[in-house]
Amino acid sequence: MPGFRKHLGLLEKKKDYKLRADDYHKKQEFLKALRKKALEKNPDEFYYKMTRVKLQDGVHIIKETKEEVTPEQLKLMRTQDVKYIEMKRLAEAKKIERLKSELHLLDFQGKQQNKHVFFFDTKKEVAQFDIATHLQTAPELVDRVFNRPRIETLQKEKVKGVTHETRLKRIAKERQKQYNCLMQRIEREKKMFIISQKIQTRKDLMDKTQKVKVKKETVNSPAIYRFQHCRKR
Repeated sequence: MPGFRKHLGLLEKKKDYKLRADDYHKKQEFLKALRKKALEKNPDEFYYKMTRVKLQDGVHIIKETKEEVTPEQLKLMRTQDVKYIEMKRLAEAKKIERLKSELHLLDFQGKQQNKHVFFFDTKKEVAQFDIATHLQTAPELVDRVFNRPRIETLQKEKVKGVTHETRLKRIAKERQKQYNCLMQRIEREKKMFIISQKIQTRKDLMDKTQKVKVKKETVNSPAIYRFQHCRKR
């Protein structure tokens, strides 16, 4: 500032005045647009956002939708990437297939029993039907779904050894243990699939494309959205 103007103090610059004027006119234009919108508003107009917003102390507050996730899912979704979750899920799926091939799902608890349908022409044939004779096996082996040899096979082959009852119980216990392990791995693979789907859904929501929620999120399934079709250039 020149020495001969010091007695006037700090003077406003033209730039400062222009900034204040622009800000003032911008606010006035915004208020004018709001008044026009309020006058032209349709009283029957409805927005889905109205169901998610409430007025508290004169301020509009958006209600946060509660996420349907378990603490375990939330922890993995916050700390792990979808590629890592998918890699672990595929590893579990391979182990499940290997266990299934080893166990063949024999006498599996909860598995639907196998059914074998026989067809006859007359009711007399149905009355005279004997399943053991038809299958050519011993009556004691009819209920087996595996290791059910025919009578001619039993007559030709010799019994190669008798398994002790204690060993049979131990084998049954080991088999049950393997089935329990299989059930745990199936459940773990299912949980990882759900988590990966939820993570991918949240990533897709970051896209600015217009979308509509079709199904809400649950603990066992992610939310489903329908995105507006947009042709890529």
